[in-house]
Amino acid sequence: MKNSVFGLVFCTLIIAGCQSTSQEKKTFLSDREAPFLWDNATVYFLLTDRFANGDTTNDVHFDRTGSTGILRGFQGGDFEGIIQKIQEGYFDNLGVTALWFSPVMEQIHGKTDEGTGDTYAYHGYWAKDWTHIEPNWGTSEELTKLIETAHAHGIRIIMDVVLNHTGPPTEKDPVWPSDWVRMGPTCRFESYETSVPCTLVDNLADIRTESDAHVDLPPFLLEKWEREGRLDQELEELDHFFMETGFPRAPRYYLMKWVVDLIRDFGIDGLRIDTARHVEEEVWAELKQLADRVFLEWKAQHPDKVLDDSPFYMVGEVYGYQASANGVFDFGDIKVDYSQYGFTSLINFEFKGDAQKSYEKLFSKYSNLLNAPDNKISTLHYISSHDDSWPFDIKREQPRMAGTKLMLCPGSVQVYYGDELARPLEVEGAIGDANLRSKMNWEDLENDVERNGVTTTAILDHWQKLGRFRKAHPAVGAGVHKMISKSPYSFSRTLETDAFIDVVVVGMDLKAGRKEMDVSGIFEDGTVLKDYYSDQTTKVKNGRIFIESEYDIILVGL
Repeated sequence: MKNSVFGLVFCTLIIAGCQSTSQEKKTFLSDREAPFLWDNATVYFLLTDRFANGDTTNDVHFDRTGSTGILRGFQGGDFEGIIQKIQEGYFDNLGVTALWFSPVMEQIHGKTDEGTGDTYAYHGYWAKDWTHIEPNWGTSEELTKLIETAHAHGIRIIMDVVLNHTGPPTEKDPVWPSDWVRMGPTCRFESYETSVPCTLVDNLADIRTESDAHVDLPPFLLEKWEREGRLDQELEELDHFFMETGFPRAPRYYLMKWVVDLIRDFGIDGLRIDTARHVEEEVWAELKQLADRVFLEWKAQHPDKVLDDSPFYMVGEVYGYQASANGVFDFGDIKVDYSQYGFTSLINFEFKGDAQKSYEKLFSKYSNLLNAPDNKISTLHYISSHDDSWPFDIKREQPRMAGTKLMLCPGSVQVYYGDELARPLEVEGAIGDANLRSKMNWEDLENDVERNGVTTTAILDHWQKLGRFRKAHPAVGAGVHKMISKSPYSFSRTLETDAFIDVVVVGMDLKAGRKEMDVSGIFEDGTVLKDYYSDQTTKVKNGRIFIESEYDIILVGL
């Protein structure tokens, strides 16, 4: 993310500043015309099974009814539940601009115990068939409806995909052939070799993504396709793919074909790459090149469905990656620069620790990193996640502060389902990551449950205001940060592109009642501004604005 910025002097008719002819032609953004930028994206991540059950008739498939550990079986969430929440405006009210949900491929039918209790593949990361939609979540028609509904609301779709491993073998799910997968050794995570060509855990088949050798399709998969009446279609599509691309029929290329079919068939906008550091980095460059081409083909074939000219997005989960490393991950013996292998962005595991810092230290750090001349890659921040047992504020004691630090930080952000409702991250009796994956706490919202002196509706209201402000002004995530005042704390963010200029001012830790802020040198006298937190307007007079509200924060922009 590199933006040309000229401090706090802005060249428009309503901004105090200079007289550059080229700059005067630029649009100064209001909330009615803010463009979408991946660098300012608010990505909402949810586990489909745990979010909302919109169709109880699809709750059980493949007789997945055995006993499990706590929160380790299917709970009923599905595509229809997500669709209903989109239609209700839940994501719009939160300012969400992209949805990322569980991998959609059909999951293993049996259960397994990795030491935390019997577990079904409710999370979506144990694929059995990459060519078929998981029926517990819905049908391909319902997935199409979900994506089209999201797009109608201006929400992009990021599809979660796994190329590192298949689901574990069970009594119902045979292991893939040995030329497709390895069952050992188990990764020790001490070096590149002990992190990539190895199994993440015992009994989780590692796909031979490094191999260029021809492999035949697994017999169980051919038999499955034949039972389902689609064997000829699948084989014809594979023949066409390999003839068109010239790729060898090696494991990774079968998977790439099945992954880009999600773009070709559904028009998704991006990929989230699971376990990215455990696959040879060259694989991701190949996948991104293929995805870019298919995305452009889809746009050309569906001009009426194209949202804008944003490029295809790919964000990687390089577990443990820190944004300070500027795209580089250190395996101990070698370093890999993932910015060179197709990734638009990487998930930032550093943020949850940085969120313990003051607002200014947090915000200035990421503004400096992301706007540095040598910055090579964007970042996606989070405070909690589905597989990070050390989130920020695990007891949900500071849900408003968590929202403020995440949603106002430079960079793109990931809201994990329930962050905005203080969904508990510790569940009695649950073991390991099941604690992080409880059902969405809609009942807390309906009953306005109070936690640590704050009601659920008040928490959600705070997150919504921050999210809508962020969506309305791309300068929040993609602009350059500058502190205005240390006490009470205030700052500006400025974003200048070839097409527009955007600037916002934020004041925090303010007293209830009448608030005054000096915006001289930023906004010209007579400019009408909006406080997105109290939903009031104010006019700049003598370089100052005044807001009367009960809140301790103001979010100001056009």
